[in-house]
Amino acid sequence: MNTPVSPRIPQSSSLNPPAPVKDLASAGTSVWLDDLSRNRIESGNLADIIENKGVVGVTTNPAIFAKAMSQGTAYDAQIAALAADKVPADSAVFAMAGDDVRAACDVFAPIYESTEGVDGRVSLEVDPRLSANQEATVAQAKDLAKAVGRENLMIKIPATEECLPAITEVLGAGISVNVTLIFSVTRYRQVIQAFIAGIALAEENGHDISKIHSVASFFISRVDSEVDQRLDNIGTPEAAELKGKAGLANARLAYAAFQEMLVNSPEWVQLANKGGRIQRPLWASTSVKNPEYADTLYVSELAGPNTVNTMPEETLDATIDHGKIEGDTLTAHVEDAGETFAKLDEAGVDLGDVWAVLETEGVQKFVDSWNELLETISQQLNK
Repeated sequence: MNTPVSPRIPQSSSLNPPAPVKDLASAGTSVWLDDLSRNRIESGNLADIIENKGVVGVTTNPAIFAKAMSQGTAYDAQIAALAADKVPADSAVFAMAGDDVRAACDVFAPIYESTEGVDGRVSLEVDPRLSANQEATVAQAKDLAKAVGRENLMIKIPATEECLPAITEVLGAGISVNVTLIFSVTRYRQVIQAFIAGIALAEENGHDISKIHSVASFFISRVDSEVDQRLDNIGTPEAAELKGKAGLANARLAYAAFQEMLVNSPEWVQLANKGGRIQRPLWASTSVKNPEYADTLYVSELAGPNTVNTMPEETLDATIDHGKIEGDTLTAHVEDAGETFAKLDEAGVDLGDVWAVLETEGVQKFVDSWNELLETISQQLNK
């Protein structure tokens, strides 16, 4: 049986991860960076944080590329060449993002090899405007995977209802997938089902399923931001006591679903016995939005086997500076998490509405960032 694989620091004398990152790896959590830019790659910063901060993967999103491509001069020469070829803005963005992701994949290649594909991963997201279009999402995912041409690439696909079949189809084509914008445990269970179906389809299609990896990106801080606002509006002492607890409780209930539907699932074991690689939960949106909360809250309290935590560098630096990692903080708290959700319901928080709002807003924020980027690049192409 291909048992779940906990991360480990790659065996290289040049790597010197700080103690908290080592402790996270010992608990089973891989540290990925939630940021990428050409400056990071060309300056050697990306290689430096791998060597000295223990980062073993990278995630990107439209907002990250919007920030990277709209500042500085790193992309000027390529934009000029694309303009000369009369490349439209959306194609130009993917050309530049693809080059960055390909270069980052090469930087992470030794980690990819030393961890047998578990880490050393770089994610590239499909156009967020396609979140309600299954066929277009599948087509673009395949195009991006071919264009980047690296085994350690992951294609990010949103966990919208319309894209659940796309997740299955893209995995079935032998492409590794980062499922993003997951907020509710109910939707996460659907994602797991789509993942299992995708790996089964890949095996049926003759792909080596040991080469196909996936993570399920569960957003944390945005849950607290939305729920805390509703608790403030309720205004009772009982509501106030629940602030800052929904995000962790939600993630811990998701982890329980992961154990039930993957780690301990006979359906998954059959695929694992054929070489299938387990889909790990990935904790995203892990920088606290409320300054009253500890800046390492969503790191130290979400450590556990077969997980990933993708952090902005500010959160990573805080973890390295003063993070206290005390082993598995997921498994033993499932009962507490269920009680927290029961109290939220009693307090009057409509969690179903919370999930619907967060998914809609999450997609829209990425679409807005994408449109702003396209406008910026369009102006530069037409100078």
